Amino acid sequence: MKHLYQSLSEASPFFLLAGPCVVEEESMMLRTAEFLKELCLRKGVILVFKSSYRKANRSNYSSPSGPGAIKGLETLNRIKTQLELPVISDVHECAEVADAAEVCDILQIPAFLSRQTELIQAAAQSGKIVNIKKGQFMAPQDMHAAALKAAATGNNQIMLCERGSSFGYHNLVVDFRSFAIMQELGYPVVYDVTHSLQLPSVSATSGGNPEYAAMMARAAIATGMLKGLFIETHPEPAKALSDASSMLPLHEMEALLDGCLRIANAI
Repeated sequence: MKHLYQSLSEASPFFLLAGPCVVEEESMMLRTAEFLKELCLRKGVILVFKSSYRKANRSNYSSPSGPGAIKGLETLNRIKTQLELPVISDVHECAEVADAAEVCDILQIPAFLSRQTELIQAAAQSGKIVNIKKGQFMAPQDMHAAALKAAATGNNQIMLCERGSSFGYHNLVVDFRSFAIMQELGYPVVYDVTHSLQLPSVSATSGGNPEYAAMMARAAIATGMLKGLFIETHPEPAKALSDASSMLPLHEMEALLDGCLRIANAI
């Protein structure tokens, strides 16, 4: 069986990282993962199931942050083993890395932590694939230094993820040149569709414009510079424990993928 990083690097036309923002009730998580697996098998798209066992960067102190490492990783491991799916989750502290690496195939560095040298290197030293999100405060060229922190450990299984840049207050914008700039660094580039449509801290919680997700995903695929799409999705976003305002309804995933596949095949 081909190594996961090689498969993702060679994915045609693209791979998908998708799932609810945070780990929630287990039966819902399994149903969502089953839906996404069946959809991606039909479409010929490699799927990595995404969900965070803990979200440390919450807008409000009272916002749910996930079940934590023990329960959250148990759920992710059940999805991984029962459905034979690779999984990805965030790590926020060096102390989390060893436990997360026992389950996760990809360790994700959150955007707010994208300059944390020790965290990036601890994730890379685990031997797992490391997906580094570009901070909202960083230029795409800055991701060269972030990638070098991981590569210095001897682990070159690195992915770079665009998730939008701060544009004034409570808004993000995506500079599509960043896909080409990061692609030139020699690592697979991922576009985080739904987080780039957030309206950060617009009130007690972040808002969002998920109605633009399909359009933005198609436009990004049209650059020809992406290997992966990152999309947070939920059966009932309004009831989600995290990022309810920006997640894509699960039933809209097929139409989004169909549009992206048509663009990818055309180019």
